[in-house]
Amino acid sequence: SSTTFFGPTKIEESLRAIAERFDDKIKKNVEKVIKKYRKEMDEVIAEYKPRLDGKTAMLFVGGLRPRHTIGAYEDLGIQITGAGYEFAHQDDYDRTAPEMAKGTLIYDDVSEFELEKFVEEFKPDLVGSGIKEKYVFQKAGIPFRQMHSWD
Repeated sequence: SSTTFFGPTKIEESLRAIAERFDDKIKKNVEKVIKKYRKEMDEVIAEYKPRLDGKTAMLFVGGLRPRHTIGAYEDLGIQITGAGYEFAHQDDYDRTAPEMAKGTLIYDDVSEFELEKFVEEFKPDLVGSGIKEKYVFQKAGIPFRQMHSWD
């Protein structure tokens, strides 16, 4: 599992993994921080998860790796049904595969045409990608989250 700070589950896992490298005082303080913010995170999940539970998303990104955000989607009940990279190396896939549910489509450097066909086939509730993909999916009526410049 990679260290990431997207979504409460992965934030907690990452903080604990970092704390493991230090003494008990740091470990106790990490637990205090987790406890301090847990209620706030639970409230956000309680607000959005009922509307998002069971929804699906497909991701296609460049620099930001899909594996970094998968946990945040899952915390809200969204299943990632497809993910891929524009600029990836083998280690990206080696580190991403364990984060994915069995049967998730993983694609590498797909063309715009290929991505549209995958989305047509899988019919996700949300697509997360970059500016090049933004308008084609928005015009198709598919909710879109730009994941490159965060506009």
